[in-house]
Amino acid sequence: MYQSVKGKTVIVTGGSKGIGKGIASTFAKNGANVVVVARNLDTSKACVSELAADNGNVYAVSGDVTDRESMVEVAKEVFGKFGSIDVLCSNAGIFPSANLEEMTNEDWDLVMNTNAKGTFHAVQACIPYLKKAEYGRIIITSSITGPVTGYPGWSHYAASKAAQLGFMRTAALELASENITVNAVLPGNILTEGLEELGEEYLQEMAESIPMKKLGRVEDIGYAALFLATKEAGFITGQTVIVDGGQILPEN
Repeated sequence: MYQSVKGKTVIVTGGSKGIGKGIASTFAKNGANVVVVARNLDTSKACVSELAADNGNVYAVSGDVTDRESMVEVAKEVFGKFGSIDVLCSNAGIFPSANLEEMTNEDWDLVMNTNAKGTFHAVQACIPYLKKAEYGRIIITSSITGPVTGYPGWSHYAASKAAQLGFMRTAALELASENITVNAVLPGNILTEGLEELGEEYLQEMAESIPMKKLGRVEDIGYAALFLATKEAGFITGQTVIVDGGQILPEN
């Protein structure tokens, strides 16, 4: 158990399912006050009910990362309830598929507004409160797709995930003097509800492409994020942690 996160207030955007839910659960198990943010409050509350049974202090909030004012209100509400915001896990994201030749402006804008601009909105809304913390932590959920690899049908997704890392590096520079670190976790293929929807054949194909011959768990991302949020990780900023079971290592 990382004692330094105990009692800290952690916001997880897109925290009601998939990787976000895994991140929220991991922080809650380690004694943090965890705020699950999702567009649908009922979805957020359902997640909180499940996590709170075993994991302690978990709180549901409705928020839309594509709407700056919505995230401002989320941060204000969280600070009002807990008196601090110590960690932001900017995790909300979508990954619809669209071939490049058929992709519309609307397809592109939806992904970029959620994944890239959504990160900007969440971070900007939390900065005033992170400055007041003993130390602030921002952890962005990016991906190996875009920054390191590509995958057909996901050019807009890949662009958004690469954009997050450009944002991260400059944000880390701007916030370093405020004792706020900004880092990113880059998941490979993690078994989530969204991935399961792509079908068993896809899951088997992806598992075979990983040297460890298995898909990752949401908890694998949760513990990477947890470490980056600790006091002990205070000299790490502007960096990326790839969590992919060695997927990007083979030459062919």
